[in-house]
Amino acid sequence: MRYCGICTIGGTNEEVPFHNKTSHPLTAGNKQHTLGYRRCEVRPAVFCDRAAMLRSVTMSLCLHCQWTRYHASHRPFSAQGPTVENQVAVEALNDLSVDIQKIRRLKGWVLRQSSAYVSETASLLRDMGAKGPVIARILELHPEAILCSPELQQAQRKLWKSVCPGDADLVGIIERFPASFFTSPCHHANQRANIDFFQSLQLNKRIVTKLMASAPQSFSGPVEQNEEMVRTLQQAYLELGGDATNMQIWLQKLISQNPFVLLKPPKVLRDNLLFLRDQGFTTAELLRLLSKLKGFVIELSPDSMHKTLAYSQETLGCSEVELRDLVLNCPALLYYPEAVLAERFNGLLSAGATMAQIIETPTVLELTPQIVSYRIQRLRSYGYDVRTGSLMALNGTKKDFEISSDKLHLRRERPLFNPVAPIRGDS
Repeated sequence: MRYCGICTIGGTNEEVPFHNKTSHPLTAGNKQHTLGYRRCEVRPAVFCDRAAMLRSVTMSLCLHCQWTRYHASHRPFSAQGPTVENQVAVEALNDLSVDIQKIRRLKGWVLRQSSAYVSETASLLRDMGAKGPVIARILELHPEAILCSPELQQAQRKLWKSVCPGDADLVGIIERFPASFFTSPCHHANQRANIDFFQSLQLNKRIVTKLMASAPQSFSGPVEQNEEMVRTLQQAYLELGGDATNMQIWLQKLISQNPFVLLKPPKVLRDNLLFLRDQGFTTAELLRLLSKLKGFVIELSPDSMHKTLAYSQETLGCSEVELRDLVLNCPALLYYPEAVLAERFNGLLSAGATMAQIIETPTVLELTPQIVSYRIQRLRSYGYDVRTGSLMALNGTKKDFEISSDKLHLRRERPLFNPVAPIRGDS
């Protein structure tokens, strides 16, 4: 099982929805993609899992290449890379109770680097308050940390403390996102410039810290890339009729809710908005949709949206106007692929729901079939039948559903009492 802020069931009857009330597929697979979000067991959709896996593999390969290039430039030329392990580093890692076999299996190239700073790295973490087991976990998860020179480590500590003043908080971030802290030395200047830029947008330190941890790629690249994307978002907001006085708050929410929005080319946003406009959405509706998707419209493409909308319209048997209204109420009809939607439609229909009920409450499509099945069974045990009632009873976060279902349970168990009815005496 993996954990994320996404609403679904991963073998249990527990779920915590994405952010507020909707489960979103586009971040499934990021193990801990943001700070401060609650954890839940997830079984991500296949297409999202692949995207997350590719992102993870790509980042790992990039780090490998960057470190290899950096260290190659600081050692004598050799026709072949090092093939013998650095025994001093291996022994130092053993002394820290680090699983050497795990590192050999996953990132053996790190152990073959001639320059390694194991004791210095451990000393830095220990100085920030990290205990032995935490240090071992960090080095097992991201052994590349030992390739950072002490000077770079201290520079990174100073940089991070400019937005995360507490050592305990910083250790917690490093434990979860070590690659974001122990980064290539060539990124340091870009990180500083990007921090200054995001702070100029009035993003508070907590949000900047969260962005640095969960989306380090947004800080490792040139600041001009982020500036261009932010300008594109601001321009889109104003062109869609957004209030200029609220633009800063809107932008802050958008970036903090989906930091990966900054990694996409601005052209992707323009193309997707043009496609949706061609589908008949007004500027006000596009702004509402962009805000409701929390920037995940960047993750879509005209081709994928066309296929999903066509499938939804055919399945629901509705007009284009009705479909647009449904999409505004339930963006899942826009971003889920056909296979996922088919599974969810079939799950609801097989449970006794009708297509008319689904059209009336389209947000139920944001729930996985497992969640729907569990909630229907729970409601049925309290005497509520979704076939004759409303699917609205299935909606909401886990907390919302627990409260509403408990009310049904109490209503069923509580004896009816009429305070003005005469009391019958014993006969």
